Amino acid sequence: MQPKSDARSTASPTARLARWTQRRPLVALAAWILAFAGAIGAAITAGSAFEDDQSMPGTESQELFDVLDEHAPEANAATVQIVFGEPDGVESERDRVEAVLDRVAESPGVTSVDDPFGGFGTVSEDGTVAYATVGFDGDAEDAAELLEVTESASGDGLTVAAGGDPVREAEEGEGGVAEAVGMATALVILVLMFGSLLAASLPLITAVFAVGVTFCLAMLVSHALTLPTYLTPIIFLVGLGVGIDYALLIFARYRSELLNGSNRNGAATVALDTAGRSVLFAGSVVIVALMGLYALGLGSLQAVAVAVALVVLVTMIASVTLLPALLSLFGKKIEKRVRRRAAKAKGTPGRRWAGWSRFIEKRAPAVLAVVVAGLVALSAPLTDLQLGFADAGTESEELQSRQAYDMLSEGFGAGFNGPLLVVTDGTRTEAEAAAAAMSGLGTVEQVSPAAEIGEGLWMSNVIGTAGPSDEATVDLVHRLRDDVLDEAPGDQLVGGSTAAAIDFADIISDRAPLFLLLVVGLSMVLLTVVFRSILIPVKAAILNLLTIGASLGLVTWIFQEGMFGIQPGPVEAFVPVMAFALIFGLSMDYEVFLVSRIREEWVRTGVPTEAVRKGLASTGGVITAAAAIMIAVFAAFMLNDARLLQQFGIGMAAAIFIDAFVIRCLLVPAIMKVMGRSAWWMPKRLDRLIPHMTVEPEPERPARTSEPVATG
Repeated sequence: MQPKSDARSTASPTARLARWTQRRPLVALAAWILAFAGAIGAAITAGSAFEDDQSMPGTESQELFDVLDEHAPEANAATVQIVFGEPDGVESERDRVEAVLDRVAESPGVTSVDDPFGGFGTVSEDGTVAYATVGFDGDAEDAAELLEVTESASGDGLTVAAGGDPVREAEEGEGGVAEAVGMATALVILVLMFGSLLAASLPLITAVFAVGVTFCLAMLVSHALTLPTYLTPIIFLVGLGVGIDYALLIFARYRSELLNGSNRNGAATVALDTAGRSVLFAGSVVIVALMGLYALGLGSLQAVAVAVALVVLVTMIASVTLLPALLSLFGKKIEKRVRRRAAKAKGTPGRRWAGWSRFIEKRAPAVLAVVVAGLVALSAPLTDLQLGFADAGTESEELQSRQAYDMLSEGFGAGFNGPLLVVTDGTRTEAEAAAAAMSGLGTVEQVSPAAEIGEGLWMSNVIGTAGPSDEATVDLVHRLRDDVLDEAPGDQLVGGSTAAAIDFADIISDRAPLFLLLVVGLSMVLLTVVFRSILIPVKAAILNLLTIGASLGLVTWIFQEGMFGIQPGPVEAFVPVMAFALIFGLSMDYEVFLVSRIREEWVRTGVPTEAVRKGLASTGGVITAAAAIMIAVFAAFMLNDARLLQQFGIGMAAAIFIDAFVIRCLLVPAIMKVMGRSAWWMPKRLDRLIPHMTVEPEPERPARTSEPVATG
């Protein structure tokens, strides 16, 4: 068989890039190695400055934080609570308690230790629980040493546990297991798919280079932008999943062209000029979706969006430069393996996917009804979605932070772990009047006496009757601000970490419609330009929204309702918007890969059902394999101790499964059958106005033929 010509691709920039890497593969590989080494060197020299940014300009909690930072900075400083529990009364173990606190005071990172027997409300009414507040400015290692001190002190009736944010961060650990599991699982799937360790390693090598360079760049960027501490696993696992995904899709087209008779150079050129262009477009959609997070106006989310968009950008570049170089260097060995395996295979490649498409076409209305109803049902829990931030009460009972949380709740009430700070600008009399008004509420357990923190500034701690993540606490904050304190003398601000979490969730809820409009709208515009269709982008947007709704509904059901032994609690406010941006972008990936192939056949034949069958036959296997890798990578988040990352991982894994195995394999063939030729309709005037840009090179189009009747 004569090699197929790749003349159709000679003029495009991606084809020229492919040929350049074929002529100079060592140069391209050396450039990436130097870039990686340089990035590592620069990152080691500069170090990292990852820091959690909790600022929320324009909110009352931020205003109070700024007031305290100026007049009482110690109120904003990190603290640890050392909690003591003794059924017969903590006072009976006073000597042991004081001995423990002496050891705590000598621990690294500890700046001060309060006396639990000399403060206001530091011993419970029944005397069985007491706590000491410890000033702390150390790191995770210092917090881990503090945990060793408290753990060794428990016994003989006295329970000692440490709580607070520094302790929770130390107990969550540094991870690493999830990343290793994700890489190992991806390699196994790739080997099973290609039957060759060498072929399987190329997408993985491409992803590792992209992730490594991006992480080093993120370390450098952290000196200019505030990047959060939890960003590391997100960069690694998102980059790994997307990197393997993109490289796999290009490699699969390369293999397909080899089996169709192309030589190695021709196969690489066509692969880069088709699947490579799809990767560039799909990655651009992901970046657009991530940039939609800027509409929320939250610095922490904006920083995450920049970092994740950076890993997607570097991954795109690696897929169209590093991978072709690797294919050129190892192409001869890979080609032998591909042809040898194809010779052993029976039947035409993709025949099962074509048969599956025919099966769905015959039952299109029923498939549409059943699948859509199922996805809507999975989305139902979102009607009761509660956004917030997990506290120590959702941690494992084996952790000290959870034990401290439970003892404080038992001794001082559920609201003790989520106190509100109220600052009054006025006289002492006005501050006392405000405290009296708050004390009269049925949802308030305790209000501390107002303490002067500056000239004309008085601060009280307010303890509610409900836990920090309870809806009753949310209602209390809103009632204090909008009703009770609005009528009290003086000017009051309500804040603290619990109120800040509520403000964050409120911002997400209030600005979500604008965020959704930007992401969905811009993506639809891009798809309209590329696919020259009105209905295809509308279909893509609706199906993506169904995917996102079902996956986030599953997250709500598992984590908020407490299924499968999970401690019930709110869905992290960060998760829905970040997951929405990524899921929407990644769903568009598979939309582009599948529909661009369908469009290529549609332009060539003019027969819509045949185009769907051939498109699914050529991409169904690689899409599901790529999805399996992505699912494994994101599901590995469940191995992380951080609840936020667990929710993010489950949501992403569920969304990829739904999108690849339900949407692409069931709904898309059914919908395309129902729409027929109208799927590709576009008004002539609009067609002339918008720029002409396609993902797949378009061959000459023959005269349309009558559509054949589908047969079994």
